[in-house]
Amino acid sequence: MNEEEIRNYCLNCINKPCKNGCPLNNDIPSFIHKEDLKEAYEILCKTTLLPAICGKICPHEKQCQGSCIRGIKGESVSIGKMEEFIGVNSINNNYKIPTEIDKDLEDKKVAVVGSGPAGLTCAGFLAKKGIKVTIYEKFNELGGILTHGIPEFRLDKKIVNSTISKILDLGVEVKLNQTLGQDFTITDLTSIYDAVFIGVGANIPAKMNIEGESLDGVFGGNTLLEDGKHPDYKGKNVAIIGGGNVAMDTARTINKLGAEKVYVIYRRAEEQMPAEKKEIKDAKDEGILFLFQTNIVKIIGNEKVEKIECIKTKLVQKEGEKRLSPVNIENSNYLMDMDYVVMATGSKPDDNTIKDFEKNKWGYINVNENMQTSIPNVFAGGDIVGEKATVAFAARSGRNAAESIIEFLKT
Repeated sequence: MNEEEIRNYCLNCINKPCKNGCPLNNDIPSFIHKEDLKEAYEILCKTTLLPAICGKICPHEKQCQGSCIRGIKGESVSIGKMEEFIGVNSINNNYKIPTEIDKDLEDKKVAVVGSGPAGLTCAGFLAKKGIKVTIYEKFNELGGILTHGIPEFRLDKKIVNSTISKILDLGVEVKLNQTLGQDFTITDLTSIYDAVFIGVGANIPAKMNIEGESLDGVFGGNTLLEDGKHPDYKGKNVAIIGGGNVAMDTARTINKLGAEKVYVIYRRAEEQMPAEKKEIKDAKDEGILFLFQTNIVKIIGNEKVEKIECIKTKLVQKEGEKRLSPVNIENSNYLMDMDYVVMATGSKPDDNTIKDFEKNKWGYINVNENMQTSIPNVFAGGDIVGEKATVAFAARSGRNAAESIIEFLKT
């Protein structure tokens, strides 16, 4: 469907279930039915500053489109396509993010640490009010996971850079190559700024604690995507362990870099994979091999990876759990020749980075209902507080924190 057909296909429901399905609660029917694209963009800017990005990469079928009334008996409205169209059009026509300057806040200063979806969104919503915002970023460019995680074949970096430029145009200042805990401390920031937002993400790869995990040739998926430093995969077999979007992004990246065979090994069934269906389909279309209901139990080699030992699993319903759990099938072990193994089974925070904060039982920064940390004028959001690991949820977390910071600055 083209944009006009999408507009006509949307029922403009009174109760807007699609809006409830969107992590950012975007007013979807309103921006879809607004024929003036500048006005449509301004509607989106009330809840999101990343429309061209979220429209492209959000798991729409699990969120807004999954709640669409049209989808009950037929095809859901192409909400993501429309959001992306409006966002890209705003870039092409240089539409500015509307401001809502609050004279009482113009002398306030806030530091935002980290420039991923949470940090950028927080910075933008603060700057819209006239607050003086400075972003501290550890890399030499902004974007966080948008530039150091999601591959360019899935998200055009020109779109990312243009979206960031819109936020900076609100008057946001930037300090690059600045790492929390190395180049500055929380105390440094709280002595200068009225409030601080921490949105550094949680990108330390989680370990499975299996034999052979410390061999050369074992990598973390998050680290490979963030650093972009890969070995030579040509003629090599690579196993990706995990079933989320990091696993798909890593598998597709390595496949494009010339690996002989790339396997995605997932201990549950395909329908239980957390990765987006489109990403799974694209990976299959590109020749990536999937081993479902398979678990890795050992990595074998003298100094470097030579083989992996796998075992088949069955799915059982455990008492008190809604999700089927994988259980290893006894004596179903088998070996596979392998050159590299990539762990894409989750990530955790860098303890050194957040050592000054009270943490919850999972090791994330502990925040209250206002996104406030154990340090009163420091707020946090996104992956570092254990938010769901999608761009939209991180962005909502940043927006919520901005709203709380604004209330804090007014007291």
